[in-house]
Order: sequence, then structure tokens, then C-alpha cells
Amino acid sequence: MPDIMGGQPKEAASPGGVPRVYPPVAKPNPAADPRKMRRIIAEDPEWSLAVIPLLRNLCLQHIIKNFHENPILDKLLPSHKAQVLEKLSTSLPLKVTANLISDEGYWRRCCTQRWGISDVSQYGDSWKRMFFERHLKNIIELFIPDVTDPQTVLEMVPLCRNYVKKLDISQLLPPVKEPQKGDEDDCSDTASDAGFDGPSMDHFDFGILLDKLSHLEELHLVYGVKGCGMNFEWNLFEFTYRDCQSLAKALKSCKTLKVFKIHQSKVDDEKARVLIHSLLDHHVLKELDLSHNIIGDRAARAIGKLINRSNLEKLSVYDNKIRGPGAQAIAYALSRNITLRSLNLRLNRIGDEGGQAIAQALLKNTTLVDLHLGSNELTEPTATALSQVLVQNKTIKSINLSCNRLGSDGGKQLEEGMSHNGTVVEFDIRLTEVDQEGEYCISQVLRSNQDKAGQALQ
Repeated sequence: MPDIMGGQPKEAASPGGVPRVYPPVAKPNPAADPRKMRRIIAEDPEWSLAVIPLLRNLCLQHIIKNFHENPILDKLLPSHKAQVLEKLSTSLPLKVTANLISDEGYWRRCCTQRWGISDVSQYGDSWKRMFFERHLKNIIELFIPDVTDPQTVLEMVPLCRNYVKKLDISQLLPPVKEPQKGDEDDCSDTASDAGFDGPSMDHFDFGILLDKLSHLEELHLVYGVKGCGMNFEWNLFEFTYRDCQSLAKALKSCKTLKVFKIHQSKVDDEKARVLIHSLLDHHVLKELDLSHNIIGDRAARAIGKLINRSNLEKLSVYDNKIRGPGAQAIAYALSRNITLRSLNLRLNRIGDEGGQAIAQALLKNTTLVDLHLGSNELTEPTATALSQVLVQNKTIKSINLSCNRLGSDGGKQLEEGMSHNGTVVEFDIRLTEVDQEGEYCISQVLRSNQDKAGQALQ
């Protein structure tokens, strides 16, 4: 029988007498790589030792796949945590991700997938803040009274209250208008008299939300409907007295509010007074905007009271119906105020009665920097009063008198005042009937003041 080590086949007798032949045994080659000598037969013909995933990666994939059931994140190493956050689905429930994930990269993916390209600078450069502010905004703007369950809003509070600093609500939907019943329905009058007819609210009730948003600083509201098209009705843009009362109560409870704006909502004197009364002791309020409404002199008097009771720095009531007496009330408050820096009264009807009152107030005021009185039916007497302000006031830097009828004589008065002024760097007198010579002289003084201001900054 040949030697096995010699490579010859080996024969042996079987129980039946038939010889068995064994294959030759290869001699070991010390120089060969042992790993290349092994033969592995796998069930998967494409299986290869080179593509076997690391156990670490298998574990991370399992964590990602089952994150909604077992959100393990804080226990991971920083490098492993980054891998998980990069692969996590943006459709995970907010109950899981809201208070657990702070990674800006993840929230950027959420924002981009939902809204496309967005400007995060408007949200303090925080993608997480942007996501929750816009998400809550969408819920409120699509809220239908007596149809949408308020719980859908309340469920969001624990998830977003630490991240929402600003709410910019551009529409508020009214209740669904029920079809008119026929005359045969005799019980309709009875139901109305009993108090069962009509919705329980006219728009979303901010009273259920504002006191729970502990970091809310800005609130912008428009009581109207976007894109109503052929379904336009005036009641779609009606800020009711019931809305006003509930909003005033909500504002009073929101102690962190710094900026409040409500415009294009047909806010009249009565409703404005209710809102302003709720803000009288709001010492953190810095900006109030009641523009594009129908506010008159009664509300202007309330605004004057607010100026002296608060720490307002910016007030905008442009495009309303304020006349001379209302402007006088604001001017009286301005003469005693030490915080207001910007006042915008354009597109009202204050006339020379109000314009002169404000000019007289600026002879005492030492904080106002920006004044806008455009389109207010002002004429030469107001220009004469403001010329004295230009001589004495050393604080104001920007004045806008555009779209008034100051005339050439008024322009000469302003030119005389500006010749003694060294602080005003912006002065808009377009469409005021001031002659070209006056405009040129004023522009020369402005250029000189601007150069001085630029040198001071350097």
C-alpha cells in the first residue's frame, strides 16, 4: 500500500470485501497562507468573508430600526450616537424625539423634508425651534372651532413649550357655516333662545395655550383666511368681541410676551381698549403693533396710557383712523416717556393738530429715535413746529414726513432747522411739495451727519 504522505491513494477492505480508496492527503506548505487553504461552502453563493458587517454596526442598525420602541441614545458613545442620528427616520413620532433629540442635523432634515428650503435665521439659527414653531403654527391655522379637537393642540404643549419663542399666525379659521334650515323646522327658534344655536367659539381660543408656552416672546395674529378665493365673505375676517375677550385674558396670563402684533383684523376702538387694558401691567412688553385696523381716538387715548404704564420701545399704529385728539393723547404720553424709541403713525389723519402736538412732545422727550408721520394730512404749521425740534432735539435720528402737503414754505422751515442739526441721518420728504432747492440743502446736511455718525462708529 502506498504511503499516505507520498500522496498515493490508500486502499482498505470494506466489510463486503470491496476495497475503499481514500483521496490523497496534500502535504502542508509552510509558506502558504492558512486562511487561503480553507474551503467554506455557504448556503448563499454570494456570501463572502469580506462583507461580513461588524457586530457594532449590526447593533446600531437594530437600534435605528427599533428606535420608536426603545429609544436608546444617551447611553451610546459619541461616535455611535452620531451614526444613529444620521440614519434616524424623520417620520418618528414627536413623542419620542421632541425632548430626546437635540441634534440640529436631525431637525434640519425634518424641516427640509417637510417644508423644503427654509431660512433658519428667522428662528435664532435653531432648526429644532423652527420645526416646532412651524408645526404648532400649522395646527393653529387649520383649527376649526367645534370641529377640531382642542386636545390636538394641548398634546403638543409638553413637546414644544421649551422651543417655541414666536408664533406667527397668518390665518384663523371661523366655525363651519351650517346650511340654513327650512321654514318647516319650527324648533330652530326655540333652540336659539335656549342658547344651543351657534358655535361655542368664533376662532381658536388662545386661552388654552398661551399660559402654557413658558418661553413665548412674540405673538403675531391675523384674524382672516388666506386664499378664500370665490368663497370670500366678510365674516371670514371678523375679529369678534368674544375673540377679543378670550385673547385679552390669554395675553394677561402670558408673562413672557415681549412683542404683540395684531393687524388686518378690523380691530376697532372698543376691542383695542380691551386688549390694551390687559397689557397695562405687562412690564416685559417691548413692541406693540396694531397696524392695518380701524382704531380711532378712543383707542389712541388708551395707547397713551399704555405708553406711560409699560416699558414699550416700539409702537406701530399705522393705517388706522386716528385723528388730532388721539395724536394729542399719544403726544402727551410721549412727552413724559423715557423708553419709547420708535413711533409709527403713518396713514392716519392726525393733521396739524396732532402733528404740532407730537412736535411739542419731542422738545421734552429724550429717547425717541425713529418717527414716521407719513400720509397724515400735515401742512406748513407742522413743518414749522418740527423745525424747532430739529434745532433742540439731539436724540432723534430718523424722520419720515412723506406724502404730506408741507409746501415750499414748510420746506424752508425744515431746511432752516436742519442747518442747526447734527444728529438726523434719515429724513424722508418725498411727495411733500417741498421745492428742489430745499430738498438739496436738506440732503447735504444729511450727508454730513451720516459721515459724522460713521466716523463715530469707527
